[in-house]
Amino acid sequence: MAVERLQKILSNAGVSSRRVAEELILTGRVAVNGEVQNTLGARADLATDEVTVDGVPVVKESYRYFVLNKPMGFISTASDEMNRETVLDLVPIGDIQLHPIGRLDRDSEGLLILTNDGHLTDLLTHPRYEVEKEYLVGIDSMPSQRDMERLVRGIESEGERLRAAAVRAAVAPASIPGDDSQGAASWLVITLKEGRNREIRRMVEALGRQVLLLRRIRIGPLLLGDLGSGAFRELTPEELDALYAAGKRAETASQTPAPVHSSRFAPKSPGPPRPAGSPIRSSPARSAGPAPRSRPPTPPSPRLFSGGSHGPDASKPTGPPARTAPPAAPSFRTSPAKPRPSAPSPSSPKATGRPARKGPPKPSGARKRPGPRKGGR
Repeated sequence: MAVERLQKILSNAGVSSRRVAEELILTGRVAVNGEVQNTLGARADLATDEVTVDGVPVVKESYRYFVLNKPMGFISTASDEMNRETVLDLVPIGDIQLHPIGRLDRDSEGLLILTNDGHLTDLLTHPRYEVEKEYLVGIDSMPSQRDMERLVRGIESEGERLRAAAVRAAVAPASIPGDDSQGAASWLVITLKEGRNREIRRMVEALGRQVLLLRRIRIGPLLLGDLGSGAFRELTPEELDALYAAGKRAETASQTPAPVHSSRFAPKSPGPPRPAGSPIRSSPARSAGPAPRSRPPTPPSPRLFSGGSHGPDASKPTGPPARTAPPAAPSFRTSPAKPRPSAPSPSSPKATGRPARKGPPKPSGARKRPGPRKGGR
C-alpha cells in the first residue's frame, strides 16, 4: 500500500467523509501505531501501520462498485432522518458501508453509482473535474431553438447562473407499463458538467415549461443501458478503468495551466552553438518598411510671355515639354487687361465733374447689368 494522508485513509475506509475525518484528527481522536496525530499533514500506510479512531482499528476494506437504476420515490443518501426509503435499501449487500456518487432528487430516476471508494467519488463529483452527466428530459411543450440556446448560454435562477454543456432534441423512449410520463410533448438530452440542486428543473421552469420525466442515462463513459428500474449490478473491471481514466483526465486538465497564446513576450530559444574559428557574420539590419517610390523631378512649367519689351523668342518654351494640364475654369484675370483710359481733364467736354472710378477695370465682353425700366407699369 502507498503512504497516504490520514483523512484520505479514513474516507476511503468508509469511516467518515474527509471533512469529518479532518475534525477527528484535529481533536486528537486518531492515532498511528499508538501515537496520537493531531495535524492534517500526518500520513500512514495501512499495510504496515495501525490506524485507530477512538481506539478502534481502521480496517482496509476491499472496494465495491455497483450500478443502480434508481426509480422515483427514493432518496439518494446513505441515511435519512425522516426514515424515508433510500437507495441503499435497493442494494442489500451486507455490512459494507456504501454511499451514492452524486445525487438524484426524489422525483428523478436513472443511473446511480454506489461504492465505498472515496477517491472515485471525488473524481466524479467535484465541480473542478467537470465529468459529464447526461439526462433524458421529457417536458410538456416543445421549446424553440432560441430557448435551447439559452440553456447553453446560461439562465439566472435564484441568484445562480445555471448552464448546460449541450442540449439536443431526442426521440421518445420505449413505453414502460405503468409509466405516466409518456404524455410529454417533447424530449431533450441535456448534458451537465456540474450538478446543482434541481438544476435541470429550474432551467426548464425558467423557460415557462414543466419537466414530466428526468432520467440520468450517462456518467462519463458509463451508460445506463437496458438495466431495469430498481435493478442493480456490479461494475466490470473495464467499466471501472474507464471511469477512473475519465476522472484522471479531468483532474489533469484542471491542474494544467492555460497556455499563453501570444508569443510576443516569450523568450527566444538560443540557436545552435557556433563552431570555433568560424567567422562571425553580422545580420543585416531590419528595414523599417518598403522604400518609398521615387518620382522623377517635375520640370518647371515655362512662363509664357506675350512678347514686346521682354525680348525676342521669349514666348517660346525652353527645355523639355511640360505636362499638359487640364483646362482651367475661365477667369477674368487670364486675359491681358486693356489699358485704363486716362481721366478726362476738367476742360474736356465729357467731363462730368465726378472723380474717376477706382477699382479694377470692367472686363471686355461683360454683359451690362440692366437698370430699372423707365416707364414701366
